[in-house]
Amino acid sequence: MSRKPEPVPHFSTEAEERAYWEHNDSANHVEWTKAAKVRLPNLKPSSTSISLRLPNSLLDQIKVAAGKRDVPYQSLIKIWLAEKLETPGGKR
Repeated sequence: MSRKPEPVPHFSTEAEERAYWEHNDSANHVEWTKAAKVRLPNLKPSSTSISLRLPNSLLDQIKVAAGKRDVPYQSLIKIWLAEKLETPGGKR
């Protein structure tokens, strides 16, 4: 059974619009039968830069391990951290 979507009200200010969407579901304003799939190939997840002090010998070992896997060492560190969080002892 198809229903007609509710019209989106006119907002005088951004604050008024924000308040409206905080308390109303946007699904009531969408006609899902007319929805189209889209691809966003250039969308990248947000990230935050951090500073991490490591002993030189540890960093050298990480760089060697990354070289063996043909990945940048910072990427390998992120992979290892994510894997650690997914193990039973990790929290995710």
